[in-house]
Amino acid sequence: MQTGDYIVHIVDDEESVRKSLAFLLGMAGFAVRMHDSATDFLAAAPAIRNGVLVTDLRMPDMSGVELLRNLVTAQAIMPAVVITGHADVPMAVEAMKAGAIDFIEKPFEDVVIIEAIHRAAEQLVDKPTEGHDVSAIHSRLECLSERERQVLSGVVAGLPNKSIAYDLDISPRTVEVHRAHVMAKMQAKSLPQLVRMALSAGFGPD
Repeated sequence: MQTGDYIVHIVDDEESVRKSLAFLLGMAGFAVRMHDSATDFLAAAPAIRNGVLVTDLRMPDMSGVELLRNLVTAQAIMPAVVITGHADVPMAVEAMKAGAIDFIEKPFEDVVIIEAIHRAAEQLVDKPTEGHDVSAIHSRLECLSERERQVLSGVVAGLPNKSIAYDLDISPRTVEVHRAHVMAKMQAKSLPQLVRMALSAGFGPD
């Protein structure tokens, strides 16, 4: 789908963030609409056609996760990308479970958000995401060792390495090594992609 065929809706309570992101996306050829609160966007969402949502996770009136869940209730689901601070990764994983296509950690390069929006827009035409064939993902999962599956389970649960290490009675460094092996075996280029793949295959916390 061409960028002119859909509108990117930016939901963020900080005006400077909305305007800077809108400027960036406008320069990249996207049609953009800005919303200063999740509540206002939720009210407008049922009338939106061919929209992609870009939302911050932490907002005063409603979190990004709550927004996604309310969109489901309102039958106004649309492809969504969530933006998060480093400490918000567990919440970002919850957002993906609520239907987000991707999450992006701050600070991010311009190309990262642009590529994420393109991936989200693919959902508007039911185009399968590259690397997400469920049977292929199941095959990759079967290649994981028991310990690697345990680490992946912790990652999908949104746990930081230290918590996974504590639960498994191993060192955080060992968790990092196992996580790197999981990324390689799953052919995931990023943490969001790894989580997307696991969720699409129905893999969750034990």
